[in-house]
Amino acid sequence: MKTIAFNGSPKAEGNTFQALKMVTAELEKEGIETEIIHVGNKVVRGCIACNQCAANQNEQCVLPGDDVNEWIQKMKQADGILLGSPVHYAAIGGTMKSFLDRAFYVTGVNGGMLRHKVGASVVVVRRSGGLPAFNQLNNFLAYAEMLPATSSYWNVIHGTAPGEVTEDDEGRQIMRVLGKNMAWMMKLVEHGKGKVVPPEKETKVFTNFVH
Repeated sequence: MKTIAFNGSPKAEGNTFQALKMVTAELEKEGIETEIIHVGNKVVRGCIACNQCAANQNEQCVLPGDDVNEWIQKMKQADGILLGSPVHYAAIGGTMKSFLDRAFYVTGVNGGMLRHKVGASVVVVRRSGGLPAFNQLNNFLAYAEMLPATSSYWNVIHGTAPGEVTEDDEGRQIMRVLGKNMAWMMKLVEHGKGKVVPPEKETKVFTNFVH
């Protein structure tokens, strides 16, 4: 089994990376392979609502010049997906938002590629705004019908200068428990394959409120 983690911070090995490493360390103890992909320092355009990914049904976004399609395929192949972001104005980083908007739309309209994969969100904040950003990440997991892993508190850890998250004792415990719970859920899903029949996927109904 494998978990793909996405670092939405512009800093390669800042506090968001450190938080993700706390979670992936627990996954690796359980024999789960992990990979952290740095998204936050890339140039990623936002979704332009062209809907070509739905029309083409080729699991790709038509916008060129970045690694979004490569990351989509890594998400497809993974058993678990971990999203991490710093907090910018009580929200996730802009590059991370652009990536997630495109990736989750492509995977959604191409057969629900992330459905029933285990997912989790992690945010890093200096002082406040952590919960709005955490909820923002969780919205992607919910929309994709993923199975969210939880911890002993909301998955928020505090720090400003790189490495300060290691001084947040409760935050470190939250990340550690999250990793353990995520590994356990992934094993439940894996061992349930062929034994527990998943619910049939329904075709999404779109209701417009202005006619």
